[in-house]
Amino acid sequence: MTIHIPRPQLHKLSRRRFLSTAAVGVATLAMPGLSRAADRPQIAHGVQSGDVGMDGGVVWARADRPSQMMVEVATTESFKNARRLPPIAALPESDFTAKMLLDDLPSGQDIFYRVKFRDLSHTAVESEAVVGRFRTAPGNKRDVSFVWGGDVAGQGWGINPDDGGMFTFATMKKHRPDFFLHSGDTIYADGPIKPEVKLPDNKVWKNLTIEEKAKVAETLDEFRAAHKYNFLDENVRAFNAEVPIFVQWDDHEVTNNWSASKELPAAYKERNIQLLAARAARAFHEMYPMRESINEPGRIYRTINYGPHLDVFVLDERSYRGANGANLEDKYGPASYFIGPEQLRWLKQALLSSRATWKVIASDMPLSIIVYDDAANKKGSEAIAQGDGPARGRELEIAEILRFIKTAPIQNTVWLTADVHYAAAHYYDPNKAQFQDFEPFWEFVSGPLHAGTFGPNELDNTFGPEVRFIKAPGLDKQNLPPSAGMQFFGHVKIDGASGQMTVTLRDRADVALWSTTLDPKLG
Repeated sequence: MTIHIPRPQLHKLSRRRFLSTAAVGVATLAMPGLSRAADRPQIAHGVQSGDVGMDGGVVWARADRPSQMMVEVATTESFKNARRLPPIAALPESDFTAKMLLDDLPSGQDIFYRVKFRDLSHTAVESEAVVGRFRTAPGNKRDVSFVWGGDVAGQGWGINPDDGGMFTFATMKKHRPDFFLHSGDTIYADGPIKPEVKLPDNKVWKNLTIEEKAKVAETLDEFRAAHKYNFLDENVRAFNAEVPIFVQWDDHEVTNNWSASKELPAAYKERNIQLLAARAARAFHEMYPMRESINEPGRIYRTINYGPHLDVFVLDERSYRGANGANLEDKYGPASYFIGPEQLRWLKQALLSSRATWKVIASDMPLSIIVYDDAANKKGSEAIAQGDGPARGRELEIAEILRFIKTAPIQNTVWLTADVHYAAAHYYDPNKAQFQDFEPFWEFVSGPLHAGTFGPNELDNTFGPEVRFIKAPGLDKQNLPPSAGMQFFGHVKIDGASGQMTVTLRDRADVALWSTTLDPKLG
């Protein structure tokens, strides 16, 4: 299933214009006078950058009224020699969000941007400025560092100021990563946020609340509000202003375990899952700074080239999947689609074309962890794994990818994922697998960033996973709140000189739980 989204308006900044003379840049810094503060447009949800490569990236902000977004860009924090770019509109049709693509910028460069909104009804009235930054990907083999994880504001655990808010984002920010790979479940559209939750020790978890999060999201505005809720957290806003996001989605951007066959629970008045998914996809694209596809507006899967050492292949394991059934087919067909034929062809070609040392495959669901569509009765398939035995159903796509990687051959692939709300490291050994036509590789699992902690889940032996590390609460202690401390993220460092990749799994207190260093295969 493909969901088509109207392509947002993007503005491009060329390198020639960016590197123009200082005199012109200084002349553009002065802005019109302002009216009373109460009359100003507001930037209530901060700024973001995303999909940053060697040539630039996308910047995002949201106003509270029909406005023009005005962006100044500089290579110094003082904004000396800054350039002001032509404004773009932020209109009700996009919930007053606006994105601007800054491309043809110098590689390996710190970029500072300053955003204001100008009221379209009173053009002399402007918002206060909000400043953000990102660093373009390197053109040489320098060190690269990034964090990843998923699952935010799930199971009713919202923003609790008494617990420090979404504290994991503050911890990740301390590492000054080049970017953040968000592995999905950016929101829980199906998860209401109540003012209070009673904890097992009789203490009370107190949530910041908004009206739209009192129920499941069904309207476009309710899906938008779920994203905006997360942006109310000061840790998230501070993180977004300094760390670019590479974002993908999973199920909770729409509803739990959604596919074309989803039977919605009684909480939903809107019974059309396709309509809910279309609304959710539009809100998702409005709320994040993604580079948009000309060929397929609304497409999520894409390659992000982050210098000579790293390419990131962001998958979409929702839009093209078949129904969440038994998925036990022996032959590949529509019922066993997970990423689908078109995305499968794209991934093969993108991997084959990559010249990066490391190829990170960003999968929003793990390969061998069993996730049931009906968890209570252990029935149906929500993820890839179909249970022990040969490759069947959705596993056929993974078998094809792994076989292709071996025969191409493509070296140094690593899979990063989240979804299951615990941290783990899996080593895949063909000698221990039912399907054996592949080279050994690693899969690393992190999350939740700010949601209930669960697990551990059963493992499927089809591809021979070996658990090298796991941190989960145990089956007698499920849905632990963030205050329990079992919130996890992953941190990756690639050494510029040697190309070695070090992967560390950490908790929200920044304790390094487990780490490994991988040597790249060369030649």
